[in-house]
Amino acid sequence: MELPTSIRAPTRSQPRQLVRPAAPPASVTSLAASPSRDHRARGLGAREAGVSSFGPWAVERDASPLPRGRGGRTRAVRRPRASLSGEEGDVADAAAGRRRPRFLCLHGFRTSGEIMRRQVTGRWPPEVTSRLDLVFPDAPFPAGGASPVAGAFDPPYYEWCQFVGEDFLRCRNFDRCLSYVEELMAGEGPFDGLLGFSQGAGLSAVLAGLQEQGLALTGVTKVKFVVVIAGGKIRSPAAATRAFAGKIKCPSLHFIGDDDFVRVHSEELVESFEDPLVIRHPKGHTVPKLDEKGLQVMLSYLGKIEREMIAVEDW
Repeated sequence: MELPTSIRAPTRSQPRQLVRPAAPPASVTSLAASPSRDHRARGLGAREAGVSSFGPWAVERDASPLPRGRGGRTRAVRRPRASLSGEEGDVADAAAGRRRPRFLCLHGFRTSGEIMRRQVTGRWPPEVTSRLDLVFPDAPFPAGGASPVAGAFDPPYYEWCQFVGEDFLRCRNFDRCLSYVEELMAGEGPFDGLLGFSQGAGLSAVLAGLQEQGLALTGVTKVKFVVVIAGGKIRSPAAATRAFAGKIKCPSLHFIGDDDFVRVHSEELVESFEDPLVIRHPKGHTVPKLDEKGLQVMLSYLGKIEREMIAVEDW
């Protein structure tokens, strides 16, 4: 049975830029802003195509500095962030006394949380998305140059950090990004896992590894699961590479495209995890649709997550 889905967004602040979404059709699979939340998630005019959000685009200028709190400490910008959940699923979960696994979803380079939400919901079936509580924040830095998805998805665009060089595996402002993500997780969590695409995928892997070693995210709940879509192994700064000093223990699911220009780096990243599952697809650098085999691997991974959560709750 297909479950309806809805968008929820926190009410803490107004966004930098708002575009009222057009009213969606009345359908059990439609996505709509919750009627009780007037601040609305951004509606982006987009083609539901698999568009690259990592590819070979150089950084043109430094991004705007992050806002500062008391004492000059970097603070997270409280923009509304889209969430995806099934309302009927909420009722069923509540009746069973269980919650769905909550994932913080980190979007690709110079895109946005809303763009990633559209990529995921446009390509993954409700039998997957209805079993997850997905939260899609924007990255801290406004895009420092042209977006690879311009023309397919409307702005604004953001980036988690700035790339250095042409291999897209080295970045700067990494420490400020870590501070931002930890504050997001503290404010919107607790989260059970991280789900990242492209730049967000590489970051998700690094965050899990650093947390296991006590080097990052020390003030938030442990990341227990990681989903990596078209991600590479970040090579610098040195603080990021410490994530791979040993095998990352949390169960992971990796998506690798045959025509993805980061495929070799994605294969390398798989080897950094102790308990990886891999979904291979024939496409390039994109959030792929799930064929029958990929769907079965995904459902197997979700089952593993749910069993581990039930075991912890029963304990």
